[in-house]
Amino acid sequence: MDLDAYTRARTPTWQRLDELTRRRSLTGAEADELVALYQATATDLSAVRSAAPDPATVTRLSHGLARARGRLAGTHAPSFGEVAAFVTVRLPAALYRVRWWTVGVTVAFLVVAVATGVLVATSPDALALMGTAAEQEAYVNEAFEAYYAPGAGFAAMVWTNNAWIAAVCVGTGITGLLPAYMLLTNAVNVGAAGGLMAAHGRLDVFLQLIAPHGLLELTAIFVAGAAGLRLFWTWVDPGPRPRGRALAQEGRALFTVALGLVGVLAVSGLVEGFVTGTALPWPLKVGVGVVALAAFWAYVLVLGRRAVAAGETGDLDADRAGYAVATAG
Repeated sequence: MDLDAYTRARTPTWQRLDELTRRRSLTGAEADELVALYQATATDLSAVRSAAPDPATVTRLSHGLARARGRLAGTHAPSFGEVAAFVTVRLPAALYRVRWWTVGVTVAFLVVAVATGVLVATSPDALALMGTAAEQEAYVNEAFEAYYAPGAGFAAMVWTNNAWIAAVCVGTGITGLLPAYMLLTNAVNVGAAGGLMAAHGRLDVFLQLIAPHGLLELTAIFVAGAAGLRLFWTWVDPGPRPRGRALAQEGRALFTVALGLVGVLAVSGLVEGFVTGTALPWPLKVGVGVVALAAFWAYVLVLGRRAVAAGETGDLDADRAGYAVATAG
């Protein structure tokens, strides 16, 4: 294709499309003309992308078509079908694609937490860093259990705090360092708290109060960290895709994960606010946590595997994400 000649020949059509798109009102004939011009320009875009993918021309036509589509279709309003597609297809696909990263983050977190806990529980010097004897007794016998006061206010506070941690992991994922630092500090804090409780013979209380909500809550944090680190690794090694395109695609999928984790953390916050600190038998409370975690992984593995097998990645559709210029290789 001679792109210059093609552009000269088709420019009047593209300009007319832009002109009609900008008009405040259209007659019936002009509306029909707008539809015909939209279809013709879409064909032109397909031809250019296939035969002579000039970035400037592709961008010009894509933007013109987007404006015309908005004029023809009106303001887009999310429908129930789109919400359902997000919940049953895009989100599980995005979570499924980071499953092994999540497993890796989980293992690393547990190793650090357990090692820290063992150190605090068995080393007098490490235990001394946790505060004076009086402060330790107050924490172990009163403060730790008192923290988990049942109620909606506590659930909202927990959800906000955990959503912030997840947002930091997602928002700073491209750096690689900040998500790793956030996960490391949380692992040390959890391990140190468990070690302190174990040193005072209260490890059972620690596990009973952590397990009901913590299984799902920590998993959500692991997923956020895993998604952030995956984005960082995409920047380091984009594979066969151009680096900019790879980052854009993985970044959009990353925010699909972020939106999904809002719901996951809301569930863990409800468990922490209305189950963890209640007088229910501890086997029942732990069972609630196990069921919540099992439901999450069943959702990811069953729906996610199916969605990925169908070609879903968690990214937006091409007409919303923006068309990409064809590349060789």
